[in-house]
Amino acid sequence: MSNTKTSQLDLDFIRVQTDEAMTRFIDSLDLPTKLDEPIRYALFAPGKRIRPLLAWSSAVAAGGEGSDALPVCVAVELIHAFSLVHDDLPALDDDELRRGRPTLHKHAGEAAAILAGDAMLSLAFEALASVQPHPSANTHARLIAMLSQGTRSMIVGQVYDTLGGFKESLTDRERTELIHMNKTGALIHAACTMGAVAAGADQRTLDLISVFAWDLGLQFQVIDDLLDVQGDPSLVGKTLGKDEKANKLTYPASFGIDESKAIIGTLQKNALSKLDQLGPNSAGLRQLLDKMTNRSH
Repeated sequence: MSNTKTSQLDLDFIRVQTDEAMTRFIDSLDLPTKLDEPIRYALFAPGKRIRPLLAWSSAVAAGGEGSDALPVCVAVELIHAFSLVHDDLPALDDDELRRGRPTLHKHAGEAAAILAGDAMLSLAFEALASVQPHPSANTHARLIAMLSQGTRSMIVGQVYDTLGGFKESLTDRERTELIHMNKTGALIHAACTMGAVAAGADQRTLDLISVFAWDLGLQFQVIDDLLDVQGDPSLVGKTLGKDEKANKLTYPASFGIDESKAIIGTLQKNALSKLDQLGPNSAGLRQLLDKMTNRSH
């Protein structure tokens, strides 16, 4: 991997660094086999590692080293894996396929899936303290607060998506955006801003990365909505068309395909404007934005 911060990032290198750090962390816990195995099944399932990539790239954009964010990479991936395991459960989305293979509750049973999800949620915070490099006490406290807020918002989004409970005054567009900004956007925002904080970002840099991350997080979910309607099941790796069948609030359902695509373009333009202000160190974030905008799964 190049040491030049302005160069394109080696995404496979970052994924390997994250997976190796997660392996060392899980190995160190000496968990019972009935817990260890389902955690590893969920955590090391084939995936893009988007949130660790964003955390690492945000650290670089903030003028630090990507490795400064390694504890963040592990923590946000644990939270993400927990959220997928619980989201797939029969009481929520009742999915049988995730990342091209059986969901955890189909593979190991509901009890194992619930307990593994519970464990990964708590382990994410332990990882912030135990994965090298250790942040300073002040930075550690900030990271814990940011991860807590991102996780809480993610669960709030899942509540709105599953149970409703919106204020009656909200329009369908406002309700859809509220779901997306919380359920998907909040953890993406946490990954980016935590990566920046881990690298010692100044306030201006953190503010730019924060706005960029909100635009990216919303765009990410709008694209997911489109893939659920138009995607190739063999590429997406999960059951498609379930949102429409469940009458969920999605951008294609609320605004149509063409307007959803226009919204994606606007969000991409807004995100790029923040990267322009960040300067050449944001090349990695620009690379990820391009990949995430043009993804097929």
